[in-house]
Amino acid sequence: MATPTKIEYSETNVFQKDLKRLLKKFGTLKEDLETVKRNAIELYHLKNMDNRSVFPIPDFCNDEIKIFKVKKFACKALKGSGVISGIRVIYAFYPSTFKVDFIEIYYKGEKNNEDFVRIKEYLKNHGSTYHSK
Repeated sequence: MATPTKIEYSETNVFQKDLKRLLKKFGTLKEDLETVKRNAIELYHLKNMDNRSVFPIPDFCNDEIKIFKVKKFACKALKGSGVISGIRVIYAFYPSTFKVDFIEIYYKGEKNNEDFVRIKEYLKNHGSTYHSK
């Protein structure tokens, strides 16, 4: 099977709430997210180019769904920080369909790590079995 040339994106309701809240502080986030789609997610999954932006979260990966964290996120609203803005994006990637479902977006200045309970809930609701330590 040929590698697809496009990724289908969707957002969970809780991701949309996160984004809406963060947009009040960081007005460029929607535009910045589009850049991350092109320059991190699509390079990683479509072109197999690892620019050290996208990292799998191993405890939540299996053949059906893989959970990833984007650590390099250039936010124009955070001038001078470049890709080390502190914005993090958590998403599910479906290798068989090249679908991405955004689960969480957060600012490291407000919380240190992704919400593991939210990831587990997402996986439970999407019929995936995973191995947690």
